[in-house]
Amino acid sequence: MKKINLNYVGVLALILFALFSRIIPHMPNFNPVGAIALFGGAYLNNKYHAFLVPIISLWVSDIIINNFLLSLYSGFTWFYSGFVWQYSSFLLITFIGLKFLKIKSLKNIFLTTFCSSLLFFLITNFGVWFSGSMYPKTLNGLLTCYTAGLPFFKGTILGFAFYSTLLFGIFESLKYKKVIDYPINTHE
Repeated sequence: MKKINLNYVGVLALILFALFSRIIPHMPNFNPVGAIALFGGAYLNNKYHAFLVPIISLWVSDIIINNFLLSLYSGFTWFYSGFVWQYSSFLLITFIGLKFLKIKSLKNIFLTTFCSSLLFFLITNFGVWFSGSMYPKTLNGLLTCYTAGLPFFKGTILGFAFYSTLLFGIFESLKYKKVIDYPINTHE
């Protein structure tokens, strides 16, 4: 069987997969962007792709969601207020995949998936508190913000767990069966 290398089409497929999953109806925060960030950090030979794939998929889907599906803003919106918190969390998650998934074991993947979803929750809710006006800029306000975000954490952790299991599981299975080469070559 011919071996598969992830080329630019593969990178584009990951971006489209993440983009589509954010547009279809789903539980809040249940999407593959965090898992793709971890996966890219762990497996992609081209580190630029590892960092760009989750950010590009997030940005393009944000443009579609904010301007065409929800129409929350009065004019066309390229970036929403507070985007920096969400985007930076995915960059950090990619870095976690890069640094902490050099050894890909079930335990390591589970721990990094859980820690990444927790990191996303902490950073993005801190951003809501820090950048917004909904909560007072006090410790009590911050704790109230985190408490209000708990229902969204369920979708975050379930999405990270589901999509990490899917991406890492399929890839490791194909690697084990020698259907694909590793490391992934993205320079074709």
